[in-house]
Amino acid sequence: MKRVRIRKGTVGLVYRKKEYKKVLTEGTYWISAFEQVLALERNGAFTPEEELAIYLQDEGLKNLLDIVEVKDGELSFMYENGIFKTVLSAGIYAWWKGYTPLSFQTVNTREMEVSDQLDKNILSRTNVLPYLRVYQVESYEKALLFVDGRFKSELEAGTYHFWKNATPIQVYKVDTRQQKFEVSGQEILSKDKAALRVNFFALYQVTDVKKAIMENKDFEKQLYILLQLALREYLGSLTLDEILEKKERVSSSILENTKERVAALGVKLLDSGIRDIILPGDVKEIMNQVLIAQKQAQANIITRREETASTRSLLNTAKLMEENEMLFKLKEMEYVEKISEKINNISLSGGSQVVNQLKEIFTVNSKQ
Repeated sequence: MKRVRIRKGTVGLVYRKKEYKKVLTEGTYWISAFEQVLALERNGAFTPEEELAIYLQDEGLKNLLDIVEVKDGELSFMYENGIFKTVLSAGIYAWWKGYTPLSFQTVNTREMEVSDQLDKNILSRTNVLPYLRVYQVESYEKALLFVDGRFKSELEAGTYHFWKNATPIQVYKVDTRQQKFEVSGQEILSKDKAALRVNFFALYQVTDVKKAIMENKDFEKQLYILLQLALREYLGSLTLDEILEKKERVSSSILENTKERVAALGVKLLDSGIRDIILPGDVKEIMNQVLIAQKQAQANIITRREETASTRSLLNTAKLMEENEMLFKLKEMEYVEKISEKINNISLSGGSQVVNQLKEIFTVNSKQ
């Protein structure tokens, strides 16, 4: 026999030939020399090397433990002093009954949605996330929830948690903000057989999420085709000159022609228009020549108009000077003044004849 002392706060597990026999609590004991004692702290989880069920057959040991059995399709959340510590999947677990109070919250994961009784702050823990399917719907989004292939509900902005189980779940999200759509590099033949390349844009917004997702497959691709066909149909009915003149009317025409078909996609067109019209090189050169000729013709017209106005003004002046000798003398003096501004020195010769000539220039004979 040999003497064994179990101190306070510990227990002793007695083994014989590596087979568990019994448990010893605080105190002093005499045991066989063929038995061994494994001392354990009565704190935390009880994790023996052998199957836990073997130890639980001992009622003495079982009374010292908190036993938690988690079934298939369940999870158990363990709290220590009311503070979350860990999550337990299917299995049997044991903790020593000690000085720290433990509590457990068991949830059914066969259900799709996470119960409101579970603290939402726990759901973001790294040891809990592997058991969850998390979907985030932004403030500018709307989403459709499908369970087992069937539509269940429309989801507004927020964070949604679902248990990972055998039930398939899909969440389809749609951006409901105003968005831009490009229909670029469209090769179009005008009514007068001019080959054009057109870049077109459209602003749209999803207004009916259920119609866009459930009633249409790839609604954005369908919207692209609708705009492409409408653009080709409209521009193909016009000549090149009409296209260049009515470029601003394209938006209203496209919006009107596609209104009903776009609404069937759950989408609303807000605006559209032609960004660029690219002409072939030879057509562009001809257009430039036409433009230069037009501008030259306009310049010639303006020049002729100015010449005509100038001639008419001179004619009117001449008539006035003919009818009014005073006005003629004033005009004569004006020219003399202009000539004098450019002369530094004046040399006179001829005596009194020069003075009499100047006198005649600046003197007006009064004739009635």
